[in-house]
Amino acid sequence: MDSKTGLSDSTEILSNSSSICNLREFPSEPEPSDVGLNRFSENLYSIFESPDSEFFADAWLAVTGGREIPVHRCILSGRSGFFRNVFAGSKDRGSRFELKDLAKDYEVGFDSVVAVLGYLYSGKVRALPKGVCVCVDEDCSHTACRSTVNFMVEVLYASFTFQVSELVSLYQRHLLDILDKIAADDVLVVLSVANICGKACEGLLERCTEIIVKSKFDVITLDKALPQHTVKKIIDSRLELGFDNSEGLIYPEKHVKRIHRALESDDVELVRMLLKEGHTNLDDAHALHYAVAYCDAKTTAELLDLGLADVNCRNNRGYTVLHVAAMRREPKLIVSLLTKGARPSDLTLDGRKALQIAKQLTRSADYFKPTEEGKDSPRDRLCIEILEQAERRAPLLGEASASLAMAGDDLRKKLLYLENRVGLAKLLFPMEAKVVMDISQMDCTSEFINGLSSKNSAGAKRTTVDLNEAPFKIQEEHLIRLKELSRTVELGKRFFPRCSEVLNKIMDADDLSQLAYLGHGTPSERLAKKRRYMELQEVLTKAFNEDKQEIDQSVLSSSSTSTSVGLVRSNGKPA
Repeated sequence: MDSKTGLSDSTEILSNSSSICNLREFPSEPEPSDVGLNRFSENLYSIFESPDSEFFADAWLAVTGGREIPVHRCILSGRSGFFRNVFAGSKDRGSRFELKDLAKDYEVGFDSVVAVLGYLYSGKVRALPKGVCVCVDEDCSHTACRSTVNFMVEVLYASFTFQVSELVSLYQRHLLDILDKIAADDVLVVLSVANICGKACEGLLERCTEIIVKSKFDVITLDKALPQHTVKKIIDSRLELGFDNSEGLIYPEKHVKRIHRALESDDVELVRMLLKEGHTNLDDAHALHYAVAYCDAKTTAELLDLGLADVNCRNNRGYTVLHVAAMRREPKLIVSLLTKGARPSDLTLDGRKALQIAKQLTRSADYFKPTEEGKDSPRDRLCIEILEQAERRAPLLGEASASLAMAGDDLRKKLLYLENRVGLAKLLFPMEAKVVMDISQMDCTSEFINGLSSKNSAGAKRTTVDLNEAPFKIQEEHLIRLKELSRTVELGKRFFPRCSEVLNKIMDADDLSQLAYLGHGTPSERLAKKRRYMELQEVLTKAFNEDKQEIDQSVLSSSSTSTSVGLVRSNGKPA
């Protein structure tokens, strides 16, 4: 294994279990019939994995992220009664089937689907692609990390749904082998899928239930993760064992539950009113933990702004709020907590920092996947980068960069610089820019350089101010805007230094830094600067408008497409 990248061959994970690697033991000198079966198996699988598989396929399975897998109805129908029934209802060549409509109870990823389909074609469990069962944590053995668990439970559920009983038995046995090694939170994931599979995974269901009964999961957490009949079974078992309810292990405290319900309704004002009753406080109710785990970032920010909760408070299982945010894998939540004083160095009871939690929840295949310039970075990677930067404890920089320092006390020049910098950040690093802009509560720039949109002192009416007016007069909205932009830039430099370095190189270039002094130089030089200034303004204004339209559209629809090769199609149409 390469300790620098965290990558290893995923076949090592499965090699510990002979039942996973081989469904049957072949003699050292195979009989002719075995040779024929092996060759037949390889020939069928070659059709499935071939880059030309689209040419032979007569149906497509659409999985998460717009990716599509070309399949052959005849082969799958012969191997699975589930697919026989599905394909019988659609006789047109080139039919497209949404995986979420076929497997409705649990989300299954691309690699897990390919693993099950590969078995249906060949009758063998194939080696996994690199990075699928490998997390980013360099110290992890990867035999029982979340990446491994996720893959196993997805294959288990897909096999159960597609009625591939031998794979169900195989992966159930392997999960039972590693169950004592995986984290308690991951046992909940296994238990939820075992519940779906029911009697087909009865042994796994019973073992997971035993572990959760003895754990310190409170009832509210169990209600969120498991069906009610399973929660009742766990509570009944705890009562029989004589569990104390002081930590909410048997039933929820009613005042705590009221606060949690108010948070679910995004009603922080109601939370404030409930606190005035004096029955509990935010820390005892673990309200911040709950908001970070289950509510949106806006509700969490409003709860933090009350200033009534300890951001480093621990819950009954020893997790700080930052630990929970790392599990949620939401960059805005992590940045919000860090800016309010959350300590990235705090350890869980089993000795993990928030950074290690985030790494163990992130697949290497996703983390090291290159991101196209101008496209959103993966959330998992952003979370890791933010926590890494927080652990380095990099000091906040007083000025954005050399160009801003050169501008001196000229407010107009500083505003122009900051508007340019934030604008380029939105263009080149949209996800990172959105995170810091949301945390700094900065209004989106709707008019670039020419105009300045801001709230007036009343906070209701918006005004547009021309930064190029002469003489330039300092107004209150300029000061408000300067504060918003400065905070945004400082947060960006603190949590995304890689992106900031790129912006520094662009913004501190001679061409751009000289534009801050449009009135200096000879008439011909001033004219050249003005033309260059207008060119940049036109390009970036257009980019801003396009970026804003894309963000608005993404709110209305979460559908996306991606280019792929081999097994994956992106146009949604048969070849």
